[in-house]
Amino acid sequence: MLWWQTLKMAGFCSDGTPHHALYKPNKIALQVRTHIQMTFIPASLDDFEELARKSMAPGSFAYYSTGSSSESTLRRNREAFEKLLIRPKILIDVENVNTSTTVLGQPISMPICVAPTAYHGLAHYDGELASARGAARMNTLYTLSSNSGYGIGQVADAARKVNENALQWFQLYMEKDRDLTEKLVRKCEQAGYKALVVTTDRPRLGPRLRTVRNGFRLPQYVKRANYESENDGAEDYMSGEMYPGMTWEDIKWIKSITKLPIVIKGIFRGEDAKLALDSSPATLEVLPEIVQACRGSKVEVYFDGGIRTGTDVFKALAIGARAVFIGRPILYGLAYQASVIVSPWLRSRTHIIIIQGESGVRQVLSMISHDFRLTMGLAGCTTVSAIDKSFLTTEAQLDFTKTLAKL
Repeated sequence: MLWWQTLKMAGFCSDGTPHHALYKPNKIALQVRTHIQMTFIPASLDDFEELARKSMAPGSFAYYSTGSSSESTLRRNREAFEKLLIRPKILIDVENVNTSTTVLGQPISMPICVAPTAYHGLAHYDGELASARGAARMNTLYTLSSNSGYGIGQVADAARKVNENALQWFQLYMEKDRDLTEKLVRKCEQAGYKALVVTTDRPRLGPRLRTVRNGFRLPQYVKRANYESENDGAEDYMSGEMYPGMTWEDIKWIKSITKLPIVIKGIFRGEDAKLALDSSPATLEVLPEIVQACRGSKVEVYFDGGIRTGTDVFKALAIGARAVFIGRPILYGLAYQASVIVSPWLRSRTHIIIIQGESGVRQVLSMISHDFRLTMGLAGCTTVSAIDKSFLTTEAQLDFTKTLAKL
């Protein structure tokens, strides 16, 4: 049957399930010329996660979604946002809401950027090429992980083919071999990356219990393209673990070999923020301390951890973050499989699965961007610069018992 031949062209296994490693986009569209009806449309970023859970191999999904040990930090990230409430201003003209801003002087369409995450090839054949194109089309910042399946130059070229002004940073792990680190820096300079994001918070990686339970091993088709040989740390399939001997002297050394801005990723203490040179992502609970430590300087503070809605973005910016980064939702969008019903030249209807890739990434970014714009309007803000801590309160501050006692 013609539709089944099309499925095989698209990279489906013999039982009809999608094989992410083999999938190549735009094959189905060559054959199916008919009305297409979506069977389910995701309405939130959490929906994308649930769809990824159902469609991906259990081990691959666990690798993307798991946290360390009991995963208490993952839960705390979400709980921290729920403790903050937004106090809107009324009778503000919000007919024109502008979400654009800048990071390190570079313009982006929204203060929502793509965080560095490893091995996008587990979700889609095009991996980082697809996710970088998705971010470029949305005119926002994309941060490439050291552990990517496509090279630094390849990803930069892919993004600039769809947006010549595509903005990209590179996440750098400090290697014990400084020559290897310097080679990566030079590749970034040549490819036009605008900053280096140096990871500092993983001298040792905590146990990932769900990946252990699923017996996950990195598939052979997923490579570390930015390293010259598979012996350059590739034995640790869950790497993301930096050189444990790294100190502030290494940060000084990196700064000495390049003119690119250095973004320090993983700061949790105000005293460390004062030592940082450019900026620092943090979790919501420590964000106020980081912002306070950087007040009065030209340092930009970025937030990464648990962002799922436009209100999350608004709250992080109100505390003092310049922009936020999202990671896991991008991966879930990359893996998103749109289930559709088609009737090509047959009387009976047929289900076909289309793995979205770049389109899924754009849907994720578009969804949270729209939600953020809506939140700004409801809060009474027309520009990102107008968002400040006066818009925030907590349940404790709204304690009705104490309020009534004062009457």
